[in-house]
Amino acid sequence: MNFHAQIADAAREAARVTAGVTPDQLSGPTPCPDYDTHALANHLVAYTGLGMELRARREPHPADLAERDFAADPDWAAGYAQALDRAVAAWAEPAAWEGEVDMGGMGMPADAVAGMLFLELALHTWDLARATGQEYRADDATAALLLTVVRDQAEMYRQYKGFGEPVQPPAGAGDLELAVALSGRDPYWAA
Repeated sequence: MNFHAQIADAAREAARVTAGVTPDQLSGPTPCPDYDTHALANHLVAYTGLGMELRARREPHPADLAERDFAADPDWAAGYAQALDRAVAAWAEPAAWEGEVDMGGMGMPADAVAGMLFLELALHTWDLARATGQEYRADDATAALLLTVVRDQAEMYRQYKGFGEPVQPPAGAGDLELAVALSGRDPYWAA
């Protein structure tokens, strides 16, 4: 299944949110207990910018990718927006959706990898938006896909401590709020 339009929508939102992060916000807390805002920004840039492009192209990640301090660069958000553009373009290629992607010695179907990357992109952008007092926006199709992917992958993410236990969603919650709550995030979290 190809969901390039939703990846592109989530990437536009990630570029918008990161452009709104100010240097004084980089030391603040986030909904992810293991990350402050600086570490979350670095994780987002590494895995959903360059990393997402490399997965589409079936190229290996640089060995130091997880250790790079992207957010130390005053223009990190602009650089991330450019990386997102390249990643979205890479996933626009039909070949990106075919076959398997090597995930550290284990082959996974390309659409499953795209789903994981989309989940990382959308949820961590939501985290960063909350951490910096911004609103996270997703169109209906993007929110619906996020909920589907979270439902499909929640147990695996919990096994690897990527998600907490589900949180009670607010009454009348839409797809975005349901996805956030199912991933173990508090939809009402605020810095």
